Amino acid sequence: MTTRPEILFPLFAGLETLPGVGAKTAAHFAQMQVTSPRDLIFTLPISGIDRRMRPTIRGADLPGVVTTEVTVEEHRPNRVKGRPYRVEVSDAETSFQLVFFHARADYLQKQLPPGARRVISGKAELFDNIAQIVHPDHILKPEAAGDLPAFEPVYPLTQGVSQKLMVKAIGGALTRAPHLPEWSDENLVAREGWPDWATAIARAHAPEGSADLAAGAPARERLAYDEVFAHQVTLALVRAQGRRRVGRASAATGRLQSKVLKALPYQPTGAQERAIREVAEDMGKPQRMNRLLQGDVGAGKTLVALMSLLVAVEAGGQGALMAPTEILARQHLAGLKPLAESAGVVLESLTGRDKGAERAAKLAALKSGDIQILVGTHAVFQKDVEFQDLRLAIIDEQHRFGVAQRMELGRKGQAADVLVMTATPIPRSLSLAQYGDMEISVLDEKPPGRTPVTTALVSAERMDQVVDRLRQAVAEGRQAYWVCPLVDESEVSAKTAAEARFKHLRAALGESVVGMVHGQMPPRDKDAAMARFSGNETKVLVATTVIEVGVDVPNASIMVIEGAEGFGLAQLHQLRGRVGRGAAQSTCLLMYQTPLSDAAKRRLELLRESEDGFRIAEEDLAMRGAGDVLGTAQSGLPRFRIADLEHQTGLMALAQDDARNLITRDPDLSSPRGQAVRTLLWLLEQDKAIEMISVG
Repeated sequence: MTTRPEILFPLFAGLETLPGVGAKTAAHFAQMQVTSPRDLIFTLPISGIDRRMRPTIRGADLPGVVTTEVTVEEHRPNRVKGRPYRVEVSDAETSFQLVFFHARADYLQKQLPPGARRVISGKAELFDNIAQIVHPDHILKPEAAGDLPAFEPVYPLTQGVSQKLMVKAIGGALTRAPHLPEWSDENLVAREGWPDWATAIARAHAPEGSADLAAGAPARERLAYDEVFAHQVTLALVRAQGRRRVGRASAATGRLQSKVLKALPYQPTGAQERAIREVAEDMGKPQRMNRLLQGDVGAGKTLVALMSLLVAVEAGGQGALMAPTEILARQHLAGLKPLAESAGVVLESLTGRDKGAERAAKLAALKSGDIQILVGTHAVFQKDVEFQDLRLAIIDEQHRFGVAQRMELGRKGQAADVLVMTATPIPRSLSLAQYGDMEISVLDEKPPGRTPVTTALVSAERMDQVVDRLRQAVAEGRQAYWVCPLVDESEVSAKTAAEARFKHLRAALGESVVGMVHGQMPPRDKDAAMARFSGNETKVLVATTVIEVGVDVPNASIMVIEGAEGFGLAQLHQLRGRVGRGAAQSTCLLMYQTPLSDAAKRRLELLRESEDGFRIAEEDLAMRGAGDVLGTAQSGLPRFRIADLEHQTGLMALAQDDARNLITRDPDLSSPRGQAVRTLLWLLEQDKAIEMISVG
């Protein structure tokens, strides 16, 4: 099925084909990302108004919406310009006023003739102890009152689109919603008590009370599930296609791995052992590996990376580890080289600084297979870098590399396995949505020997006390990071802030004590500043967030984060993870500007209470929403109209299982259910999936 099924044509017609919608209105709708009747039926009510009839306005909870039948008593036109026009009416027990501004008397006389019965619905309030309804929402003859829903849905609007127009257009769109074959697993539908698709759409637009507006209401939950299921089918197809790509089996012999384990001063955690086993099993299969290794700050991803690279070497091939910055590449090199040497493995680095003869020699050794493991920055992607037999590519902190670069590295090795690592704990629903095409290994235990970090909140007004404490700590031989606030997203102003703080601390603590590193510095200067700090020559390092990920100086035991209220939770957790790496008791001071907003206060208190990155990530998601947590621009997150990633994790997990099972049993979606799923993919515009089925 390479073209849209005919049954869906009416849903994808132009908006102008709907009642009340002309070219101008269609342009207004486009501001809401609504360009077809299909988009309208997926625009669900956001709230509702109770318009049940009541005999009288007396005793109603005011201000509030009231619907009652009245007799029109008398009109009181406005004699003075700017004064409202009033109409006196009475219901079964009392009288009240209808109020109109800028009114046309002849129009109101026709709408509300004295002595006539009318049903009035609108927001009533008390004014000078007299009940009144200003501009009633509805004025109906009693025989037409049946057209008024007891519970009226309220839709999101945009400029140029009124509630009345929205209701009319959606009504027109709903008449086009066809009955479609069931694409969901029938047992699941029965178990959850979900209606079929057409019924779910109709019910979602005709709520009978606020319970029907809740995400968990059967009709809404069904529609949310359809969205996440279509997305997961797309990811399952991507995953299946990746698995069909012939990989190469790299069998671990354990010969080199056992040497490294002997050389380790500690025992790996259970989580590390599990991840190492999962990677080795994947690499031993003939399909290409595509796995995500997710670990909390300091959970020991580096060891898992090395053991994985050794599998490639044991199988007679090479491995590459790519880091996003030169600082991190050098650090990986420093941490991995001694361990690789203990196993007799040749490990080298390649960064932008390797030039001339030195670079040429490295490239030759790589091509001949003399370098077994290469650690580097994106310099590894350059055209002239050739491996003899690249079997595993590991990408650290993948959100800093584009998908294109990931594929480029894959091309360097015929069918190389890929392992992506991230130190940012991602909430389960987001990792399912973003990395659903990958297998996931999670490191959720801390290796022994890492001391807990004490986190304290301190107001910026106490800056002098903090500097005094720092002076004392430095005298005791301790080292500290001082992170400068995020300045309106610009590196230039962040640099200015860092330089000012650097001067202030040098004046207070001594010229030779304080170093600085920020994003605007040339790489060579940055590395030199880091090296002086690592070597304990400088005691305090003033930095912008360039030290956020992976920097490892075990002697540093104090972290001061200035302007902490301006950072996201995940970022603060990453920064705090730079201390607590040695045996010394470590402290993280979150300095904030008063007054603190409630949200900022909650963020900082949560950090004080918890060191669990996964719990912090879940909270961050609940507080900020999915787009912000991943940074919408590069997140690759689907834009759902109905499903709510923050609160419907369970649906996402259910959909992933269902989608993967379906694609395993019916890879080209040719069964009756598969055909129904194809219709769903067209309905939810999963173009990528449709492309893959038509190509596959």
